[in-house]
Amino acid sequence: MTRKRRFTLENTDKGTLKKWYSLMTLGRQIDDKAPNYLKQALGWSYHAPYAGHDGIQLAIGQVFNREHDFLFPYYRDMLTAISAGLTAEEIILNGLSKGTDIASGGRHMSNHFAKPEWNIQNVSSVTGNHALHAVGTARGINRYKAQGIAIASMGESATSEGFVFEAINGASNEKLKVLFVIQDNQYGISVPQKDQTANRRASENYKGIKNLKIMYCDGKNVFDSMNTVFEARDHIEKYGEPVIVHANCVRIHSHSNSDNHELYRDENERECVRLSDPLERFRIQLLHSGKFTDEELKALDEEARKTISAAHKKAIVAPDPKPGSIFDFVIPEPFVSTKYPDGIHNNGQGKPLRLIQALNETLKAEFRHNPDTYIWGQDVAYKDKGGIFNVTKGMQQEFGPTRVFNAPIAEDFIMGTANGMSRFNDKIRIVVEGAEFADYFWPAMEQFVEATHDYWRSHGAFAPNVTIRLASGGYIGGGLYHSQTIEGALATFPGIRIVYPSYADDAAGLLRTAMRSKGPTLYLEPKALYNDPIAESIVPDDFEVPFGKARIRREGKHLSIITYGNTTHMAVKAAEQISKERGLEVEVVDIRSLIPLDKETILSSVKKTSRALIVHEDKVFGGFGGEIAGIIADEAFKYLDAPVRRVGSTFTPIGFNRILENAILPNTEKIYQAALETLEF
Repeated sequence: MTRKRRFTLENTDKGTLKKWYSLMTLGRQIDDKAPNYLKQALGWSYHAPYAGHDGIQLAIGQVFNREHDFLFPYYRDMLTAISAGLTAEEIILNGLSKGTDIASGGRHMSNHFAKPEWNIQNVSSVTGNHALHAVGTARGINRYKAQGIAIASMGESATSEGFVFEAINGASNEKLKVLFVIQDNQYGISVPQKDQTANRRASENYKGIKNLKIMYCDGKNVFDSMNTVFEARDHIEKYGEPVIVHANCVRIHSHSNSDNHELYRDENERECVRLSDPLERFRIQLLHSGKFTDEELKALDEEARKTISAAHKKAIVAPDPKPGSIFDFVIPEPFVSTKYPDGIHNNGQGKPLRLIQALNETLKAEFRHNPDTYIWGQDVAYKDKGGIFNVTKGMQQEFGPTRVFNAPIAEDFIMGTANGMSRFNDKIRIVVEGAEFADYFWPAMEQFVEATHDYWRSHGAFAPNVTIRLASGGYIGGGLYHSQTIEGALATFPGIRIVYPSYADDAAGLLRTAMRSKGPTLYLEPKALYNDPIAESIVPDDFEVPFGKARIRREGKHLSIITYGNTTHMAVKAAEQISKERGLEVEVVDIRSLIPLDKETILSSVKKTSRALIVHEDKVFGGFGGEIAGIIADEAFKYLDAPVRRVGSTFTPIGFNRILENAILPNTEKIYQAALETLEF
């Protein structure tokens, strides 16, 4: 809709007023009807009523342009979705979690509305985390000089979340076209506003931020809401900077169908909010204006009832999700190498590189290969510095600050905006240094989890094309926050690929495959090997390593050591020592890829040797080796002549003093002793 003047009751034509009222009565009737589905055990087991937010939600939907904008609604935004164009049938299909629900096919909670083809995004239940996605999408709009804005809608309690502040701070710092709409009903479930922030209006917390305009409106009033959001859009498009619209609303009902507001709101308060009903007030305005008769409005109410009845009849018989579909859309199909299908090359081709050189040269090669590739993180692009370890050295000089740039020291901002920018266009590929060290990645966990289930949750509509690089592991005397490896914890989340190379050629090949693939990949770099000659290898210029393909580092027939990362080299040394001293040949399997995992190579090796030792740097207790041991026990038990052994770190944090570090981390001697015990069993 194009706004040519300020909306008033007097100057708004009857056709527009009729459309607005029709949307509002349709939405309210569905909102009121939703709890009945739960009572009848038909669905809608989560419903957050929007009644009292009518004015601002109608306005958000009307200002949204499905051709150019990106809309990130939250779970109370039913009328926003309807105003933006979703039909009654689409709303009810979502509420009933049907297989034909366009938002998620029944995979996400009800009352989470989306329409991917119109850029109405499927967002998380985590309050406010989509603010970062909106900022990332707006970065895409900015970089590609595209039309449109990103709209992030949320309740006022979401502003208590750190990532909302980071989103607003980042949008203002980069001057991005984001409309943040704060729907303030004074409650976060049962927690009143006074327990959230000292300011009466949460948006006042952002008053000191440069390049940010804050506007206030009565979210219960249709005309004030319309004028404010359209003025906000005008400002965004004119000045290219974000705007917060803070809308004062009321929540007429409980927070959701699992909440009872009578436990914390007295009858007087509940009656006051009922008297503030925006739909009833708008109806009275229309009648008093003389533009509508009571009969006309009742006819529109009846028309909405008929629309809902017809939609209900279709939705109630729509197909449910099929149980077998749970394995669909867990993660997109990766890039597949045709030249190196097993991830092995002829050592006569290419040049010898250290692991850090392989990473740097591959990043540059892929940036030349795909101009829609970007990288950001902490310290990655300042003068001659390229990250803490200089992996990105020289990249900004060659590719410019538009594609290679620093991020704030805010790990969830780094991850969340990567997710968001990937939404702008599927051809975009993003690499982030998720943290300066893997140990510092934990603040980004919410955004990491979000990235892992975006593809599944959206029923295949969206997956963030993001490679998350993390300098991982110990053996550098770094202690806490500089020496830990975290793959054991992160491998528990379906929807993420995890790779951990040991040699320069695999480092290059896995990085190339990750950057060319759709969907997220966690790329763990053994930083102790960056410049270690032991990890040096010949690296072909175009080398590619497929996911889920292990590599035999040493052939053997008496024992299989399954390993990855730093401990691969230790395992090879231990195997060579055993061969020299005992004449027994130990096979070393470098899995390279944890998820997907090459079970076939692991099981084939164990069947050949009848003994298995699993070695990794991470803790034994809770480490990824436990999964490998479980697979061997399930699928190769009858071939074993000895118990499956594991070697890894002790179940302690990693100490800073080298004496403590040596006591905690695995080493060649520990692997050697465990291998002998397994061989002698």
